[in-house]
Amino acid sequence: MVRGKALARCGLVLLSLWLCIQSVPISVDKTKEKPQQEELDPPESAETGLHYDRYLREVIEYLEKDPHFKEKLKNANIDDIKQGKLSKELDFVHRNFRTKLDELKREEMGRLRMLLKAKNDFKEGNGRTVDHQALLKQFEHLNHMNPDTFEVEDLDRLIKSATKDLENFDKDRHDEFKRYEMMKEHERRERLRRMNEEERKKEEQHYEEMKKKHADHPKVNHPGSEDQLKEVWQEADGLDPEYFDPKTFFKMHDTNGDGFFDETELEALFTKELEKVYNPQNEEDDMVEMEEERLRMREHVMNEVDTNKDRLVSLSEFMAATKKEEFHEKDEWETLDQNPLYTEEELREYERHLANAENDINQKSVELQRQKEELERKQSELNAQRMGLQQAVEEMERLKAQNTKAEVKHEGEPAHVVPGNTQPLPPTHQQQDVPVPGHS
Repeated sequence: MVRGKALARCGLVLLSLWLCIQSVPISVDKTKEKPQQEELDPPESAETGLHYDRYLREVIEYLEKDPHFKEKLKNANIDDIKQGKLSKELDFVHRNFRTKLDELKREEMGRLRMLLKAKNDFKEGNGRTVDHQALLKQFEHLNHMNPDTFEVEDLDRLIKSATKDLENFDKDRHDEFKRYEMMKEHERRERLRRMNEEERKKEEQHYEEMKKKHADHPKVNHPGSEDQLKEVWQEADGLDPEYFDPKTFFKMHDTNGDGFFDETELEALFTKELEKVYNPQNEEDDMVEMEEERLRMREHVMNEVDTNKDRLVSLSEFMAATKKEEFHEKDEWETLDQNPLYTEEELREYERHLANAENDINQKSVELQRQKEELERKQSELNAQRMGLQQAVEEMERLKAQNTKAEVKHEGEPAHVVPGNTQPLPPTHQQQDVPVPGHS
């Protein structure tokens, strides 16, 4: 499966993919079909970029295997999905698939618990305030109050979360690219600042030459226009543009034959136009910019052609677009270099942000160095105490050994004889009569 399909697999996008699946007739008697355990293999599809991507894809893969749920999808519409009506059909999914969904949810709960614990430990270890509400948002795509079984509420939450997140997916990509471009310019200016006057002049001249060279390219046709599609028809398909037929063109470039152009199939149509502007062998051409240009082209076509906003272009939508005035657009497509992505003030603000971030890092570095020195000092004190304790123990052992040696020596000498009372006392020691008062 391609990335566009994976992105389409929830909410409005989810319905679109399922409609694509249903576009191919299945000649199976659903009343006799029974789920087979061997069919429950891990799914393989492109990533959506969401943090719960694997869970999302696996849930959808297993729901698609259930005959009843698949049949309901055939007749579902966008409103049914958004209002949660489709989610209620989960109650009729075969128990084999429900058991598997329960296992998937328990695995996802375990993964999230480990993820949140790691984030929490990291923030506390760095002295940061833990935003528990932000951490709990990691669980929005499932009902974490019931960690053991996959229920209707889980499917409803998954669809709503993925719909919302995927709607912001392209915006996030644009924001990331804007930061990328500002960083490029910031680094270029920093290099110039470190140069002497002669080097700076030479570098500026080279920079302007590269800009002119990049801007010198053949006309870029408006994406989705008749001229653009005819060029693909001629150069990629090898057909005479005089015999261009939109319906035939659609079927030729619907590579998986599902009756829809997904995002990846659309983006493939713009390769010839992009090659006019970008060449990976050229110093002046940035391939990151090429992918941003591809995204802009795809968004432009989707905005004009995808009337039901399901992130897919059906044959009927495509044919309707070829009858519009915009289809015959002759003006050249304005590329990124003709559309400034940021203002000078935005760049200055970004540089202030970088300077503040660098200052924070330097302060933390100083603090870490101080903590390191303090730990080393305490370690030295502990080593000194350990050495003193070791010396005291050795001294005690030495004294103990001396005492033991002395006792052994004393036991080997003859004992002294003490005279008993039976021995006559010397004359000076004979008992004297002591006069008793009152007696003569």
